[in-house]
Amino acid sequence: MQRAFIAILTFSLGTAGAAPRHNCTYYDVVDYLNVSSHSKLHAHILPKTNLKEPVEVKMDFMLVAILSVVEKLQTVTFYFVLNQEWKNPFVTWDPQDFCNISKIVLPMDAYWSPPLFILERVNGLNSNLEYLAITHNGGFNSTQPFQVTLTCSLMILKFPFDTQTCNLSIASFLYPVADLVMKTRRTTAEMMKTSQSYFLTDGEWKFTNLSIIEYTEELDDDKFSVVTYVISMERRPTLYVLNLILPTCAMYMLDMAVLFGPSSLEEKISFQIAIILGSSMLAVILNDILPTSSNKPPVIVVFFLGTFLLMIMAVLDTFFLLHQQHKSLRLETVLRSFQQDVPAELVARALSNQSTKHLAKEGAQLRNLPAKAQEKGQPAKPCGQPQEHDAFLPVLEKVLLYSHFFLSLGFFAIIFIKWSS
Repeated sequence: MQRAFIAILTFSLGTAGAAPRHNCTYYDVVDYLNVSSHSKLHAHILPKTNLKEPVEVKMDFMLVAILSVVEKLQTVTFYFVLNQEWKNPFVTWDPQDFCNISKIVLPMDAYWSPPLFILERVNGLNSNLEYLAITHNGGFNSTQPFQVTLTCSLMILKFPFDTQTCNLSIASFLYPVADLVMKTRRTTAEMMKTSQSYFLTDGEWKFTNLSIIEYTEELDDDKFSVVTYVISMERRPTLYVLNLILPTCAMYMLDMAVLFGPSSLEEKISFQIAIILGSSMLAVILNDILPTSSNKPPVIVVFFLGTFLLMIMAVLDTFFLLHQQHKSLRLETVLRSFQQDVPAELVARALSNQSTKHLAKEGAQLRNLPAKAQEKGQPAKPCGQPQEHDAFLPVLEKVLLYSHFFLSLGFFAIIFIKWSS
């Protein structure tokens, strides 16, 4: 009797001391889902229960930074965050059975996830955040950052006042639209606002606009769902204006100042050649930036080439004026020598034909013609009139200089219109 009482008491104490078992850990949820027994093949199988309805993947895009734009290679490097949501009807549980645990986080390889393919990608770094969040109703959510280098057709016609538009197309060519459909989760305005609020870089490029295109791509008699994010960005031209355009304009203004200056023609030529050599260094810097091939030459190339040709024309004008000046001096020297030799020849010829006294008087009169003209206030006009030829040089110089000036104004007006249009 006593032994039975002790046994009953011991059983009662043991039952009261043992805590009841509750499923209140994430391990219990994982154990319930039987994830550890899944094979790797199970993680690659499309979670589709209805053959007539495709799995719908909703995506959300957020641009974080524009890391680099290489004009020569026609590539752009973006850093963005991509969020994906989809349903897996095979992964569900009741939160009430697990102390209201409604969400767990597992590695990406635990279950199927959409295999993404970026059409324009040429290089990039894989994400190190390979986890996904699973909710109790079978909802999957994956957020991954990407650093991707894309090929982009850069239109550099208005460089450095250009605006570029690059496409980032995301598709999954393993599953046709009958099995997988990709759509955007939020509107374009919402994604644009989020991207601008989280945009990190404040460098050469400014993020201006984002648009989304959803379409179906046909490939090998199958149709695949594609989502394209069209990213628009605008270049900040301040650095190029200060380093390339303004120095070129300053050199050209200096060239014009030398051309219109009071220096001798020989000094002008030396100054102009030095200015041309300085502008050629800026052209070498520009050549390292721009791509080697383009359908149309950029406006800045036309600007540099035009200013270079105008500088060459200024040198040629100066050479032409110098040639005309030397030619005028030689002609004037010949005419002066001819003026001095003509009276003597007339005297000698007259002495052989007429009386010495009469011809000597005529020779004295011929010699005194320039002196008499000067006494009357009239310039002497020897044969050939070199003074009239000297007056022609200033007129020629003004015509060349002003024609060069107006040609320069027209050229810069055309360049300004092309850049501003």
